[in-house]
Amino acid sequence: MEQRLASRGRPSTMARLAQWTQRRPVVALIAWVVVLAAAIAAASQIGSAFEDDNSMPGTESQELSDLLEERAPEAGGPTVQVVFGDEDGVAAERDRVEAVLAEIAGMPGVASVDDPFTSYGSVSEDGTVGYATAGFDGTPEEALALVEVAEESSGDGLTVAVGGDAIREAAEGGGGAAEGVGMLAALVILVLMFGSLLAASLPLITAVFAVGITFCLSMIVSHVVTLPTYLTPIMFLIGFGVGVDYALLIFARYRSELLNGANRKGAATIALDTAGRSVMFAGSVVIVALMGLFALGLGSLQSVSLSVALVVLVTMLASVTLLPALLALFGKRIERRVRGRAAKAKRVPGARWKGWSRFVEKRAWLAIGVVVAALLALSAPLLGLRLGFADAGTDPESSTTRQAYDMLSDGFGPGFNGPLLVVTDGTRAEADAAAAAMSELDTVEQASPAFEIGEGLWMSTVAGTAGPSDEATVDLVHQLRDDVLDEVEGEQLVGGSTAAAIDFSDIMVDKAPIFLLFVVGLSMLLLMVVFRSILIPIKAAVLNLLTVGASLGVITWIFQEGMFGVSPGPIEAFGPVMIFAIVFGLSMDYEVFLVSRMREEWVRTGEPVEAVRTGLASTGGVITAAAAIMMAVFGAFMLSEARLLQQFGIGLAVAIFIDAIVIRCLLVPAVMKVMGRAAWWMPKWLDRIVPHVTVEPESEAPVRAADREEVRAG
Repeated sequence: MEQRLASRGRPSTMARLAQWTQRRPVVALIAWVVVLAAAIAAASQIGSAFEDDNSMPGTESQELSDLLEERAPEAGGPTVQVVFGDEDGVAAERDRVEAVLAEIAGMPGVASVDDPFTSYGSVSEDGTVGYATAGFDGTPEEALALVEVAEESSGDGLTVAVGGDAIREAAEGGGGAAEGVGMLAALVILVLMFGSLLAASLPLITAVFAVGITFCLSMIVSHVVTLPTYLTPIMFLIGFGVGVDYALLIFARYRSELLNGANRKGAATIALDTAGRSVMFAGSVVIVALMGLFALGLGSLQSVSLSVALVVLVTMLASVTLLPALLALFGKRIERRVRGRAAKAKRVPGARWKGWSRFVEKRAWLAIGVVVAALLALSAPLLGLRLGFADAGTDPESSTTRQAYDMLSDGFGPGFNGPLLVVTDGTRAEADAAAAAMSELDTVEQASPAFEIGEGLWMSTVAGTAGPSDEATVDLVHQLRDDVLDEVEGEQLVGGSTAAAIDFSDIMVDKAPIFLLFVVGLSMLLLMVVFRSILIPIKAAVLNLLTVGASLGVITWIFQEGMFGVSPGPIEAFGPVMIFAIVFGLSMDYEVFLVSRMREEWVRTGEPVEAVRTGLASTGGVITAAAAIMMAVFGAFMLSEARLLQQFGIGLAVAIFIDAIVIRCLLVPAVMKVMGRAAWWMPKWLDRIVPHVTVEPESEAPVRAADREEVRAG
């Protein structure tokens, strides 16, 4: 072992960092404990100020929102709907309805409540359904109090329900039990893998430190930068999964070196100098992918990308400083357990993976054809992808928001659940002309007469014949803006939450190509620099795109088509770009970990086939285990009540399964076998000008000069 370390020449930065943590593990551990304690104390004192930023500069809905805030702030405030229904007619229950509305009007967070019996169009034509609009700007707890009042008031033929974004958000909450289920599943898998509760706990401890510190920092930063309310479960989802993943990759290499005869300090040094480099590079690619979200120019996504990038950064630091310290403190007990299990084992480590690699090599073209065809088939639903924001029609049938949605649909038509706001900045005559023109459309159920909301401002509410997330409503918004209202005198703006969701989706579609080019292009460039290859970055990009496409196709199939009992609806507008950024980055983890191990053998032996076999044998087991953990963590979010988190969880779990099990263990060996020596080819002129950066340090037996020249010559 001493010879292996000496042959590497002057210790690298990662090796020196490992040696320092081995000499002073208590200092490193105390430093992390102090940072975590300080972060918790500061966050407890300062608190959080999470707030959703729904601004969309340059869109018509944002222009309308700014206009209302400036000249008619009361008209643009948040609202909830109190919906009531009675088969015998709501007029017969007027006293009960007015008593309920009076109680709601006096509750905290409620600014005002309309009188449905005197407001225009608030009772259906058949008289069985009515609704009151309440100005509401309260807390989630105050929103849930409204739900309790509605539930207590229902009975004896009268049904009362409340709907609106505030009610839905309060009912959904965060990840719920998902975090606990994910951690428990990860612990079980780690214990089965290492056969030791202590060894299994180290990656979990590393992840908990990283996520805890980052979350506390986010609470503090939320007072300066707008961070969304849904950030917490997403941070856990990514931070915990990545944290365990990175720590496991390093720990697995540490265990491998112990089995190869290294002492504890030597094993930690090599693990950090090899797998540690892979972690740093892979984490950097994840951060680069997340930074690509800035190209979309949306404040909410920019805040999320910053926060998730921060949790990945802290996780990287914890993996290369905190984990080695824990290995130094508990290494003796871990070493005994590792060597004891190895002595009982009868098979050669990695033998099965080498056998699998030989099996795939003999059927390389068949494997490539079958897997690519399957991934393209899974990606097919993307051709009909419809972006938007799910409305209350996708909520559970037992929820008050779904009951309110169904009653409004039955009484007034589905369009009443997502009315459009049309504001005229001009005269009453111009506003009336706009309302009349909109009423003539077949796709409009009702356009209310214009009413004054401020000096020179007139508003009409427009209900289409389709639901707020329906494609027909999207067409209606574009028709009003581009055709109908253009022919009416005066300045009209179409907005409201439904129109804003459509504008958000349009931004996603328009800017997606820029985002894709940024993430894919920069990732390919980084891989080319590290692996000194032209074909490997291209292979990685193509396979990662297939992985992302297949995972998004599965999400579309489940959530948009309504499979497995899921209520059909659009895919959350910013879900695909977030999933793409995260999946593309995480896919690079396994790509770097696997291919860097192959490159290490290629540089040492110059045998491309043997490099593939050894790389897969060395990493196949740990990649599979890491993938199982991440699938468990991500899949646990199917337990969440929030549709967005369900889509995130399923999308990421499917992507990790495809990437780690199908791509890395089947398609990559087949493709590498087909490419052969050409996989490591780079033109001489490019090799000279590209900076030399390595993930795995090159070992003492480099490829023969003749072989290297042959590869470069193609």
